[in-house]
Amino acid sequence: MDRDKLDKKLRELEAPGPLRKKEAIHAAMDEYSLAQEKNTKGIPVQDRPMDRKPKGGSIMDGMKIGFGTRFAEFAVIGVIVLFVGFLTLPKFYARKETVKNYASEVGQKQQLINEQKAKADRSRGAEDNVPADPPVLKEQVAEVRPAKERKVELAAMAKNKAQAEQGMIAELRPTGQRKDEGAKSVTAPVPMYEASQELAELEIPSVVGMGGDVAVMARKSMPSMAQPHSLRGAYMQEVDTQQRLSQEYVGRDRFEHKEANPVKLVNVEPVSTFSIDVDTASYSFVRRALNQGHLPQKDAVRIEEMINYFDYGYDVPRDRSKPFKPTVAVYPTPWNSETKLLHIGIKGYELEADKRPRANLVFLIDVSGSMGSPDKLPLLKKSLRMLVENLAPDDTVAMVVYAGAAGKVLEPTPVKDKGKILEALDRLQSGGSTAGGEGIRLAYTLAEASFDKSAVNRVILATDGDFNVGIRDPEELKGFVERKRETGVYLSVLGFGQGNYNDALMQKLAQNGNGNAAYIDTLSEARKVLVEEAGSTLFTIAKDVKIQVEFNPERVAEYRLIGYETRMLKREDFNNDKVDAGDVGAGHSVTAIYEITPTGSDARLVDDLRYSQSGKDVLVGKTGEYAFLKIRYKLPDEQKSKLITKPIGDAEKYDSIKDVPEDMRFAAAVGAFAQMLRGAPYTGGFSYDDVLELARTSRGEDPFGYRNEFVRLVGLAKSARAMGGR
Repeated sequence: MDRDKLDKKLRELEAPGPLRKKEAIHAAMDEYSLAQEKNTKGIPVQDRPMDRKPKGGSIMDGMKIGFGTRFAEFAVIGVIVLFVGFLTLPKFYARKETVKNYASEVGQKQQLINEQKAKADRSRGAEDNVPADPPVLKEQVAEVRPAKERKVELAAMAKNKAQAEQGMIAELRPTGQRKDEGAKSVTAPVPMYEASQELAELEIPSVVGMGGDVAVMARKSMPSMAQPHSLRGAYMQEVDTQQRLSQEYVGRDRFEHKEANPVKLVNVEPVSTFSIDVDTASYSFVRRALNQGHLPQKDAVRIEEMINYFDYGYDVPRDRSKPFKPTVAVYPTPWNSETKLLHIGIKGYELEADKRPRANLVFLIDVSGSMGSPDKLPLLKKSLRMLVENLAPDDTVAMVVYAGAAGKVLEPTPVKDKGKILEALDRLQSGGSTAGGEGIRLAYTLAEASFDKSAVNRVILATDGDFNVGIRDPEELKGFVERKRETGVYLSVLGFGQGNYNDALMQKLAQNGNGNAAYIDTLSEARKVLVEEAGSTLFTIAKDVKIQVEFNPERVAEYRLIGYETRMLKREDFNNDKVDAGDVGAGHSVTAIYEITPTGSDARLVDDLRYSQSGKDVLVGKTGEYAFLKIRYKLPDEQKSKLITKPIGDAEKYDSIKDVPEDMRFAAAVGAFAQMLRGAPYTGGFSYDDVLELARTSRGEDPFGYRNEFVRLVGLAKSARAMGGR
């Protein structure tokens, strides 16, 4: 372009303002640096001075460029500035206008979202189902600022935005690390955006735990703005979600699916074998769902955990050399007059306070970003505080936390130094991804380092189970915990939260860690598990407890075990001491119920085979016996199992349901209710009203109100069903 045309173009430009001048000067300096790098005249290349010019000369003098006069220097600079400004500033202002319009639209949409959130707070079971927005900021703001300045400015904008929204923006991570977060409690923040790839890389460290030898750092990715069209989609989807919540609950918590135990022919398969289960997590989760006005996911209902949530007054042995003795009854089935229930109950003896062994505990606490809602980390801290308040002075507590990394926040500390333990709890904050596997490794290492053979050595894992960093394969975690139990360190699990609750993983960990699993949804539940039932939670009196029942074909045609689908064992596993099974804690009650069909009953569900040789290959049972019960267990410090046996006959039979002890009738009511929640096909026309009648007439002594609460939950289930819950 010749000089005249250049002058003409320059005269057409508007006079640059301060911002334009600044940008143009930056651009000119960058162009000059580039030219210096291409210098081919043998002149030494020097850095361009930015803060001052050489003493006694101009900038050009300092850079050893011989233009001759200062006038020539400024003329060249002016031409370069105007030329570069002509090429770049129109594009800059177009970008600036785009960002300005975009920010305006974000503000308008955010106002609508805030209004919608206010409505959502008045409904229950709010669900976050917003799809991820594509990365857009990198293209939208390119060339507006130098890269370093742009990142700092964007980080500041995002921080201010997050503070203004007061928790509306969820913790955001790179796409590969995001958790599958689902339905949130209405008390939890409602995430509306996801980070772009550029801001996902700009992480700000946040301290989530400190103390001991390690300061644990978790990283929170900063939230980004979404594209206008993506924001509109997110807003409309949020509106649609809130409208649907009042009609149907869609759970996104993870539970293992198991088909209900089938009806079995005694002639074909006379022996049933299973491991006991003392967990209660299922009941608490079901209660939370019903209190929120909807029925729980079917796989969340484990019938045996519903029944075993309650304490029953079964007989305990006088001789402490045996941890329990069986209580058995046979009585009419409340939902089927043609069948009977075979009820088996055991209750472990209570440990006196002065005879309890010392407890050596390691709290393994999830402080990842998903634990930020009030029903997670804040409730967790209050729950563990109650446990600490009720431990003995010579018990010890250590603490490990994990988020994006794992770290020790408290060395093994005697409970007599309670203030130090509680202070470490109070300092915990949530943030970052979830390296749960790494936390488990560190917790076991700490427990083994302070192992006391005469004490109870236990890791207590408190989490929502949503591991997404480090070891996260369920089978790998299961194998790790299974190997570690051989060291004498056991694992118990406390579950918290809703929406991304991973029950399936926590069940595997507890079962293979020789521990139990509980779900904490309220402070009352925390008190029940960690204070009232602390003995059964912490102190094991029998391990690897297995039950085997052999049915007499002379009196029983069919049977089915109600519940325990995840605890079934092979027949040969019963006598194999290498096969792991459930443990019983001090004072624990365990109940198992079979529905049996007597021979000759019209209620049989399976027909005889046309070509069977009935009677020729069947051993005739002893007269008067329904079945033969065997219970195998190990004492805590032994590796060889012991055996308890008991024949079940007419001595255990009740002709009328009204004559059955209250505890057993109440357990039958809970079993019927749980089957109905699962949609099992065996309860026939038995209704919620029938469950209510049976439960109300069998509540018996209820010092803590748990049975009254059950009656209330049955009433809520009726309303939830009428409301369209599934």
